[in-house]
Amino acid sequence: MASRKLDRIDLKILNVLQQDARITNHALAGRVALSPSACLSRVRALETRGLISGYRAHVAVDRIRSATIVIAQVAFKRHVLHEFDDFDARIMQMPEVVEAFRISGDYDYMMRVIVNDVHEWKDIARALLGGNYGVEKIVSQFLMDAVKPFSGYPLAAKPTQA
Repeated sequence: MASRKLDRIDLKILNVLQQDARITNHALAGRVALSPSACLSRVRALETRGLISGYRAHVAVDRIRSATIVIAQVAFKRHVLHEFDDFDARIMQMPEVVEAFRISGDYDYMMRVIVNDVHEWKDIARALLGGNYGVEKIVSQFLMDAVKPFSGYPLAAKPTQA
């Protein structure tokens, strides 16, 4: 079943769940024109196939406590696989690093880091620079406003222009 293509019902289910993961199965079934049992079966199949990787609440951390959000770009001296692996292992252990991406271009990683203040960020940056990970430099930007936070992505491919 893992190789089965997504049909329009699967795409509808995924689109609705992107917008409201708390929707009841009954309401979801109504939105996608399925019986509740058929809908639940499809959702479970999408989860099993790894197409739904989880359900999360988007918590406004800055409304709970003081938070500084850092967007950090990390460049390595050399591209050595074991250094990337060591760096990956290190940042996986850091709860402050909430997202990390290996990217192409002038930098090797882009990370979103949430800290209490700039002093905490300096300590983290020093630890990453001073560790035996091969990090050459870290460029930091501090988030001022989230103008358009992620809220889902259109799942149907756009038609190609001829």
